[in-house]
Amino acid sequence: MDRKKVLVVGGAGFIGSNTAKLLSAQGFEPVVYDNLSTGNREAVRWGRLVEGDILDTQRLGAAIDEDKPVAVIHFAASAYVGESVVDPAKYYRNNVSGTLSLLEACRLAGVRNLIFSSSCATYGVPDSLPIREGASQRPINPYGRTKLIAEQMLADYAAAYDLHYVALRYFNASGADIDGELGEAHDPETHLIPRAMMAAAGSIDVLEVYGDDYDTPDGTCIRDYIHVGDLARAHVLAVEYLLGGGGNLAVNLGTGRGTSIREILESIRRLTGRAVPIVLRPRRAGDPPALYADPALAAETLGFRAVYSDLDTIIRTAAPFFGLEVRA
Repeated sequence: MDRKKVLVVGGAGFIGSNTAKLLSAQGFEPVVYDNLSTGNREAVRWGRLVEGDILDTQRLGAAIDEDKPVAVIHFAASAYVGESVVDPAKYYRNNVSGTLSLLEACRLAGVRNLIFSSSCATYGVPDSLPIREGASQRPINPYGRTKLIAEQMLADYAAAYDLHYVALRYFNASGADIDGELGEAHDPETHLIPRAMMAAAGSIDVLEVYGDDYDTPDGTCIRDYIHVGDLARAHVLAVEYLLGGGGNLAVNLGTGRGTSIREILESIRRLTGRAVPIVLRPRRAGDPPALYADPALAAETLGFRAVYSDLDTIIRTAAPFFGLEVRA
């Protein structure tokens, strides 16, 4: 029996490649569409690679016409908050114009099911915790604004053209493939846990910690870290949800609990025997003390619950990719 094809746009990246692997394991045939500007050719091992840019609507349309996917998963985006502030044009071009290009290619080819990689950055600084999907969306940087605009585009296309979509608002993606086949390899690497491991391994001098005087139990920022394996599973569940006739949806992907920077540093020390050298810096403007999700809606609608997102599993799976040996 022919396997149902899913077009994974941006599927050579960290979360996209993990999702392509799981799609294949769950009986789908992933087809990866990526321009490899930040993606990794070696990560495309579970399905064919079509090299192309998301802004090239004609090439996207040709890929869709050739493979006739039952759904499209949209990962392709620029995703550095700091860079979005100094180069917003890049973010509006890739994240907004790119999404429009993909939506048009889908509309013209008659593809109705789309899963979108959104972000908790659409919320900005929340009024209360945990963050629920009905919270005000007031992003505080161009990256978050582009993700919110893309969500609004999905809703408009759904109303006008019968698009069916799920928008997945990630919290902090982390960890690495449970089987050890796919790790996180961003250039530059800006995420906290990878940089902490890089400092522990000696590949950078220190981890900069911005503020230790927040109103949190240990003074450092608290965030909701979700394992990439859990994120991948949520995308597969979203594909199955739409194929089963599910309605349009925007849900948080998080664990419902927060982890502080100092807890991360202690977990790395305990599991690897390597202390993380740090230097304290002043707080960064716009950094809230704590952010964590209410994951109840994803559980209710998609049947999603985080399985791999305890801190020790996150550290154990990621550490080998940064040259750190995990203690037995």
